[in-house]
Amino acid sequence: MLAVAAACALSCNGDEAKYDVSAKNAPVDGTKVYLVDRLTDAPIDSAVIANGSFTMKGKAAKDALLSVQIDGWEWRFPLFNDGKPVQINLADSTFTGSALNTKLSECDKRDGAAYAEFNRFIQAYLALPKDEQEAREAEFITDYQARIEAYGDAYVSMIEENMDNLIPVVFLSNVPALAGKEKFDELMDSGAPFTQHPYAISLKRQFDEASAQEDEAEAAKTAFIGKKFVDLEEAGPDGKLHKLSEYVGQGKWVLVDFWASWCGPCKAEMPNVVAAYKKYHDKGFEIVGISFDKEKEPWVKAITDWEMPWIHLSDLKYWNNAAAEAYSVNAIPDNLLIDPNGIIVARGLRGSKLEDRLAEITF
Repeated sequence: MLAVAAACALSCNGDEAKYDVSAKNAPVDGTKVYLVDRLTDAPIDSAVIANGSFTMKGKAAKDALLSVQIDGWEWRFPLFNDGKPVQINLADSTFTGSALNTKLSECDKRDGAAYAEFNRFIQAYLALPKDEQEAREAEFITDYQARIEAYGDAYVSMIEENMDNLIPVVFLSNVPALAGKEKFDELMDSGAPFTQHPYAISLKRQFDEASAQEDEAEAAKTAFIGKKFVDLEEAGPDGKLHKLSEYVGQGKWVLVDFWASWCGPCKAEMPNVVAAYKKYHDKGFEIVGISFDKEKEPWVKAITDWEMPWIHLSDLKYWNNAAAEAYSVNAIPDNLLIDPNGIIVARGLRGSKLEDRLAEITF
């Protein structure tokens, strides 16, 4: 509804412009091409490639963000409908048109090259034999974090270089993931021309709604702190059922750790949990791992491979695990620190936070 309303704001008063989009050097004749309104995500025109080219002409909302999408192509070509013809060269994935769209093509290609380099780094790691991946995992994670941060910085810099025009509209959707929702809000609060574009306004509404939902989910999680634990029953690796109350509220400090063998961040976090267990277990600290796996074999294998010598339970129901509802678990890794009386005192202790919190306890 928001997208339709915003589109109407542009065009219902007759504020339209002609579009004239053509292309050359297309590789496969007979392929369907679509001109899509990014605000509604709906095609407004289409064509079929013939003799290596295609043309689409018509009218659409003035300055609307459109994209040319070709069947079988992952890449799509963004453009603003400013009334000037746009010519796409599919041989090098560039396009020319008005000064705005020509500059947009340069930014689009620049971002594409940066992303391609980042993706090659990831694919090179994934192409390694499994044992070599595991041996180099810590190095990869460190390098990955540095590269994604550098890519994000370059991405935001490109937006900030174009604060006087509409080009940022094309790239705003990735800002929260690369630089955080705060940076997105900062850009949208700048008063720059792009902030009034219907597509940017629509993105802000979507991100604000998502952020509100995340806040609600986080509030639901933190609501457990200070309350008595909720009991549940799941099976151990031997198939025997056990209640959480067999281990919690029995005079020990207990970390209930939510994880899964398929969860990369869980694996990255596990060395911190193992170190805490080794340091404090003999002093009265226990861990109960509740896995969100759906198959027994990878669950049990990970227990051994990740060297987790504590209590393990799972109902092998994936995200339908009983713990998901009982403790509002919607992402892993996650955990609960429960005192000897069964009262939850902390949640989400990751990295050094777990060690710091345990160091405060007199066992």
